[in-house]
Amino acid sequence: MRARFGTVLVVAAIAGFWASAAPDSTAGIGDVRLKGYLGERLDAMIRRHVAARDVDYITAPFMEKTETKGWWQTEFWGKWMHAATPYLRYADKDVATMLAENVEHGIDRILASQEKNGYIGNYPDELRCGEGWDVWGMKYTMMGLLHYYDWEQGMGNGERAKLALDAAKRLCDYVIAEIGPGGRRGRELWQTGNWSGYASSSILEPVVWLYNRLRLRQDFGGQAGAQRYLDFASYIVKGMAEPESGPRLVDLALKGVSVADRNGYGNKPERHGGYVMKHNRWKSYEMMSCYQGMLDYVEAMSDSAAGVSSPVPLDDLRKAAIMTGEDIIKEEINLAGGCASSEAWFHGARKQHLPYVRLQETCVTTTWMRFCEKLLDVTGDAKWADEIERTFYNAYLAAMKSDGSEFAGYTPLSGNRYYGQHHCYMHTDCCTANGPRGFLCFLKKFFRVKDGAAEFNFYGSALVKGELPDGRNVAFDMYSLYPRTGYARIVSHTEGPVPLRLRIPAWSANTSVKLNGNALDGVAAGGYLAISREWKFGDIVEVSFDMPVVAHVMEHHVAFTRGPVLLARDSRFADGDMTEPFHRGAIRDGQQMPTFAAVRTPSDDMWMTFSATLPVGSHTENPEARNPETVFFCDYASAGNRWQRDDAYRTWFPVEYGPDE
Repeated sequence: MRARFGTVLVVAAIAGFWASAAPDSTAGIGDVRLKGYLGERLDAMIRRHVAARDVDYITAPFMEKTETKGWWQTEFWGKWMHAATPYLRYADKDVATMLAENVEHGIDRILASQEKNGYIGNYPDELRCGEGWDVWGMKYTMMGLLHYYDWEQGMGNGERAKLALDAAKRLCDYVIAEIGPGGRRGRELWQTGNWSGYASSSILEPVVWLYNRLRLRQDFGGQAGAQRYLDFASYIVKGMAEPESGPRLVDLALKGVSVADRNGYGNKPERHGGYVMKHNRWKSYEMMSCYQGMLDYVEAMSDSAAGVSSPVPLDDLRKAAIMTGEDIIKEEINLAGGCASSEAWFHGARKQHLPYVRLQETCVTTTWMRFCEKLLDVTGDAKWADEIERTFYNAYLAAMKSDGSEFAGYTPLSGNRYYGQHHCYMHTDCCTANGPRGFLCFLKKFFRVKDGAAEFNFYGSALVKGELPDGRNVAFDMYSLYPRTGYARIVSHTEGPVPLRLRIPAWSANTSVKLNGNALDGVAAGGYLAISREWKFGDIVEVSFDMPVVAHVMEHHVAFTRGPVLLARDSRFADGDMTEPFHRGAIRDGQQMPTFAAVRTPSDDMWMTFSATLPVGSHTENPEARNPETVFFCDYASAGNRWQRDDAYRTWFPVEYGPDE
């Protein structure tokens, strides 16, 4: 291992020591230290999954260049780097040391694989930038290189940082030369790959990242040297918006066309019945990736030099992304915060009580969290934090194996959980590679300093710190079993005047907040409560959330939530037939369920458990059968989490029909 990764530098990384105005994809990761259940799960995932990754295996395709089937082997390394480099700032010293060795080894192999023309990938020349996933793979390679650049730049390793930045620049130059304006391949970027250009167009995100870093480097030409990459980003945005058979990510959004209905515009509709179809716009993962890059582009253009204009009005781009996110919430997101069937939009919110195929792919779950994270940054609207929270505590944690070593490919709302399929003739898959990025969204937005204020978006046991624009430090301890309980206690380690903002979830109708025992006014669901005061060491803020169990009735089915958590029955309770219907008319939509009570968990496998006396049963012809029955529920993330075939769970339950219905 190189000397610069000795104990001193690794400890500095864990502490998060780097104050810089430059873009940094790893900044702030060490400012939150999760404790309790969430801290244990994150630590396990970093140790057993991220740090334990076989880097030789996921970089081998770059060395071999034998891809002839159009697969996506070259996405795995870049996705891994997206998590590996930020977690260097968070991981315990021994894990950070092992992880740093893997990161360095992987970078050495990627740099060695780069061709003289800048290409990094595994396709032979005649198949490059074509109908496969080559451009998609280059997108993730650029992201991996730029994450590494940020890490090395922050650690003061300028030469290594420069090598990575130069490699990313040369790779982007290759893409521009091949399929940029007037490119050698004679095709437009949006005409490559699949899904009406979604996959290839999503390279916009790292192109903007590259521009943002190059413009600050005089040794790369500064703003003048970086301008061609902003121009290329503008070209990509034009392709996203204008071609009739292209992505059409702007006009269809502004017209209010739901994401699941966009396929029939500008090309022949195809039936949603499989995976790779050349012309359709159902693909959820890639679509959201495009919008995230679009929002990065809007920010970059807003800060760009005078006289540079976008081919599409920036307000239209921003509005299209926000409207799309809002449509996804309304039409696609289920009670677990997940979405998509076979990775495609399908109006899933109204169909969530039905057993759809390949539900809640982990790549989609993670990308939805990242999209919400960006929308929270852009809008400041707490509803995007509400969505991250719902997805994180349900669909995301449900996808992670209990020991943190792996992620499931899909997490159905009822059934069982198991390993994901292997992809591309490799013993890995896109979801296992993508999964660790989701925890980063939660970690990065748990606590932050924004616009001169300290802000909590999420709740749980944690130590947090940050730095104000004037250089003063802030720090708080939070003690909470949330969301097992609805109580959080925040203790100040901060001195002086600092605004503190607390997100009040939309689902908590009656939240109370006390400061040093005194109740505060102005607490409203679905926004932020601002507390402005001269803080003293030991000041205490107490937050109590309203967490009733609520029934959700849909098409003669019912499900239950408690706060942000979806509840499920699990076969491990051995409490009867989980398919038994609820008695007709016994439960109404939105009804609060007072018979649910928290009980001790029967094993370490389950995080939260509840008993409930409910009107269930298949036969009601005698008085005894009409009596309510006591059954048990756990949080959805714990349901089926042993990944054993004989474990089954259920979240939606049938409700009896009457003869006149």
